Amino acid sequence: EPDVTIVSGLKDMVVFEGDDVTFRCQVSHENARDVEWKLQDVALQNNEMNEISVEKGKIHTLTLRKVTEQDIGTVTFRVGPHTSTA
Repeated sequence: EPDVTIVSGLKDMVVFEGDDVTFRCQVSHENARDVEWKLQDVALQNNEMNEISVEKGKIHTLTLRKVTEQDIGTVTFRVGPHTSTA
């Protein structure tokens, strides 16, 4: 299995309370496994507040819905040993 690397990392975002925000990270290969999103070192699951998806096989997205002050912090995307933060 090829080593999947991060081609295009996360970008810092500034949003207003109550808005949605989307983070994108592009990886080198489709169907990447061992992928994880975190907010403030807490692993995120796909649910009504966090939408985690993959576009075109390589672009992993995380949308945080209706953000609050408690959502301020570092977002981390990890694939295997590689990470990107914003």
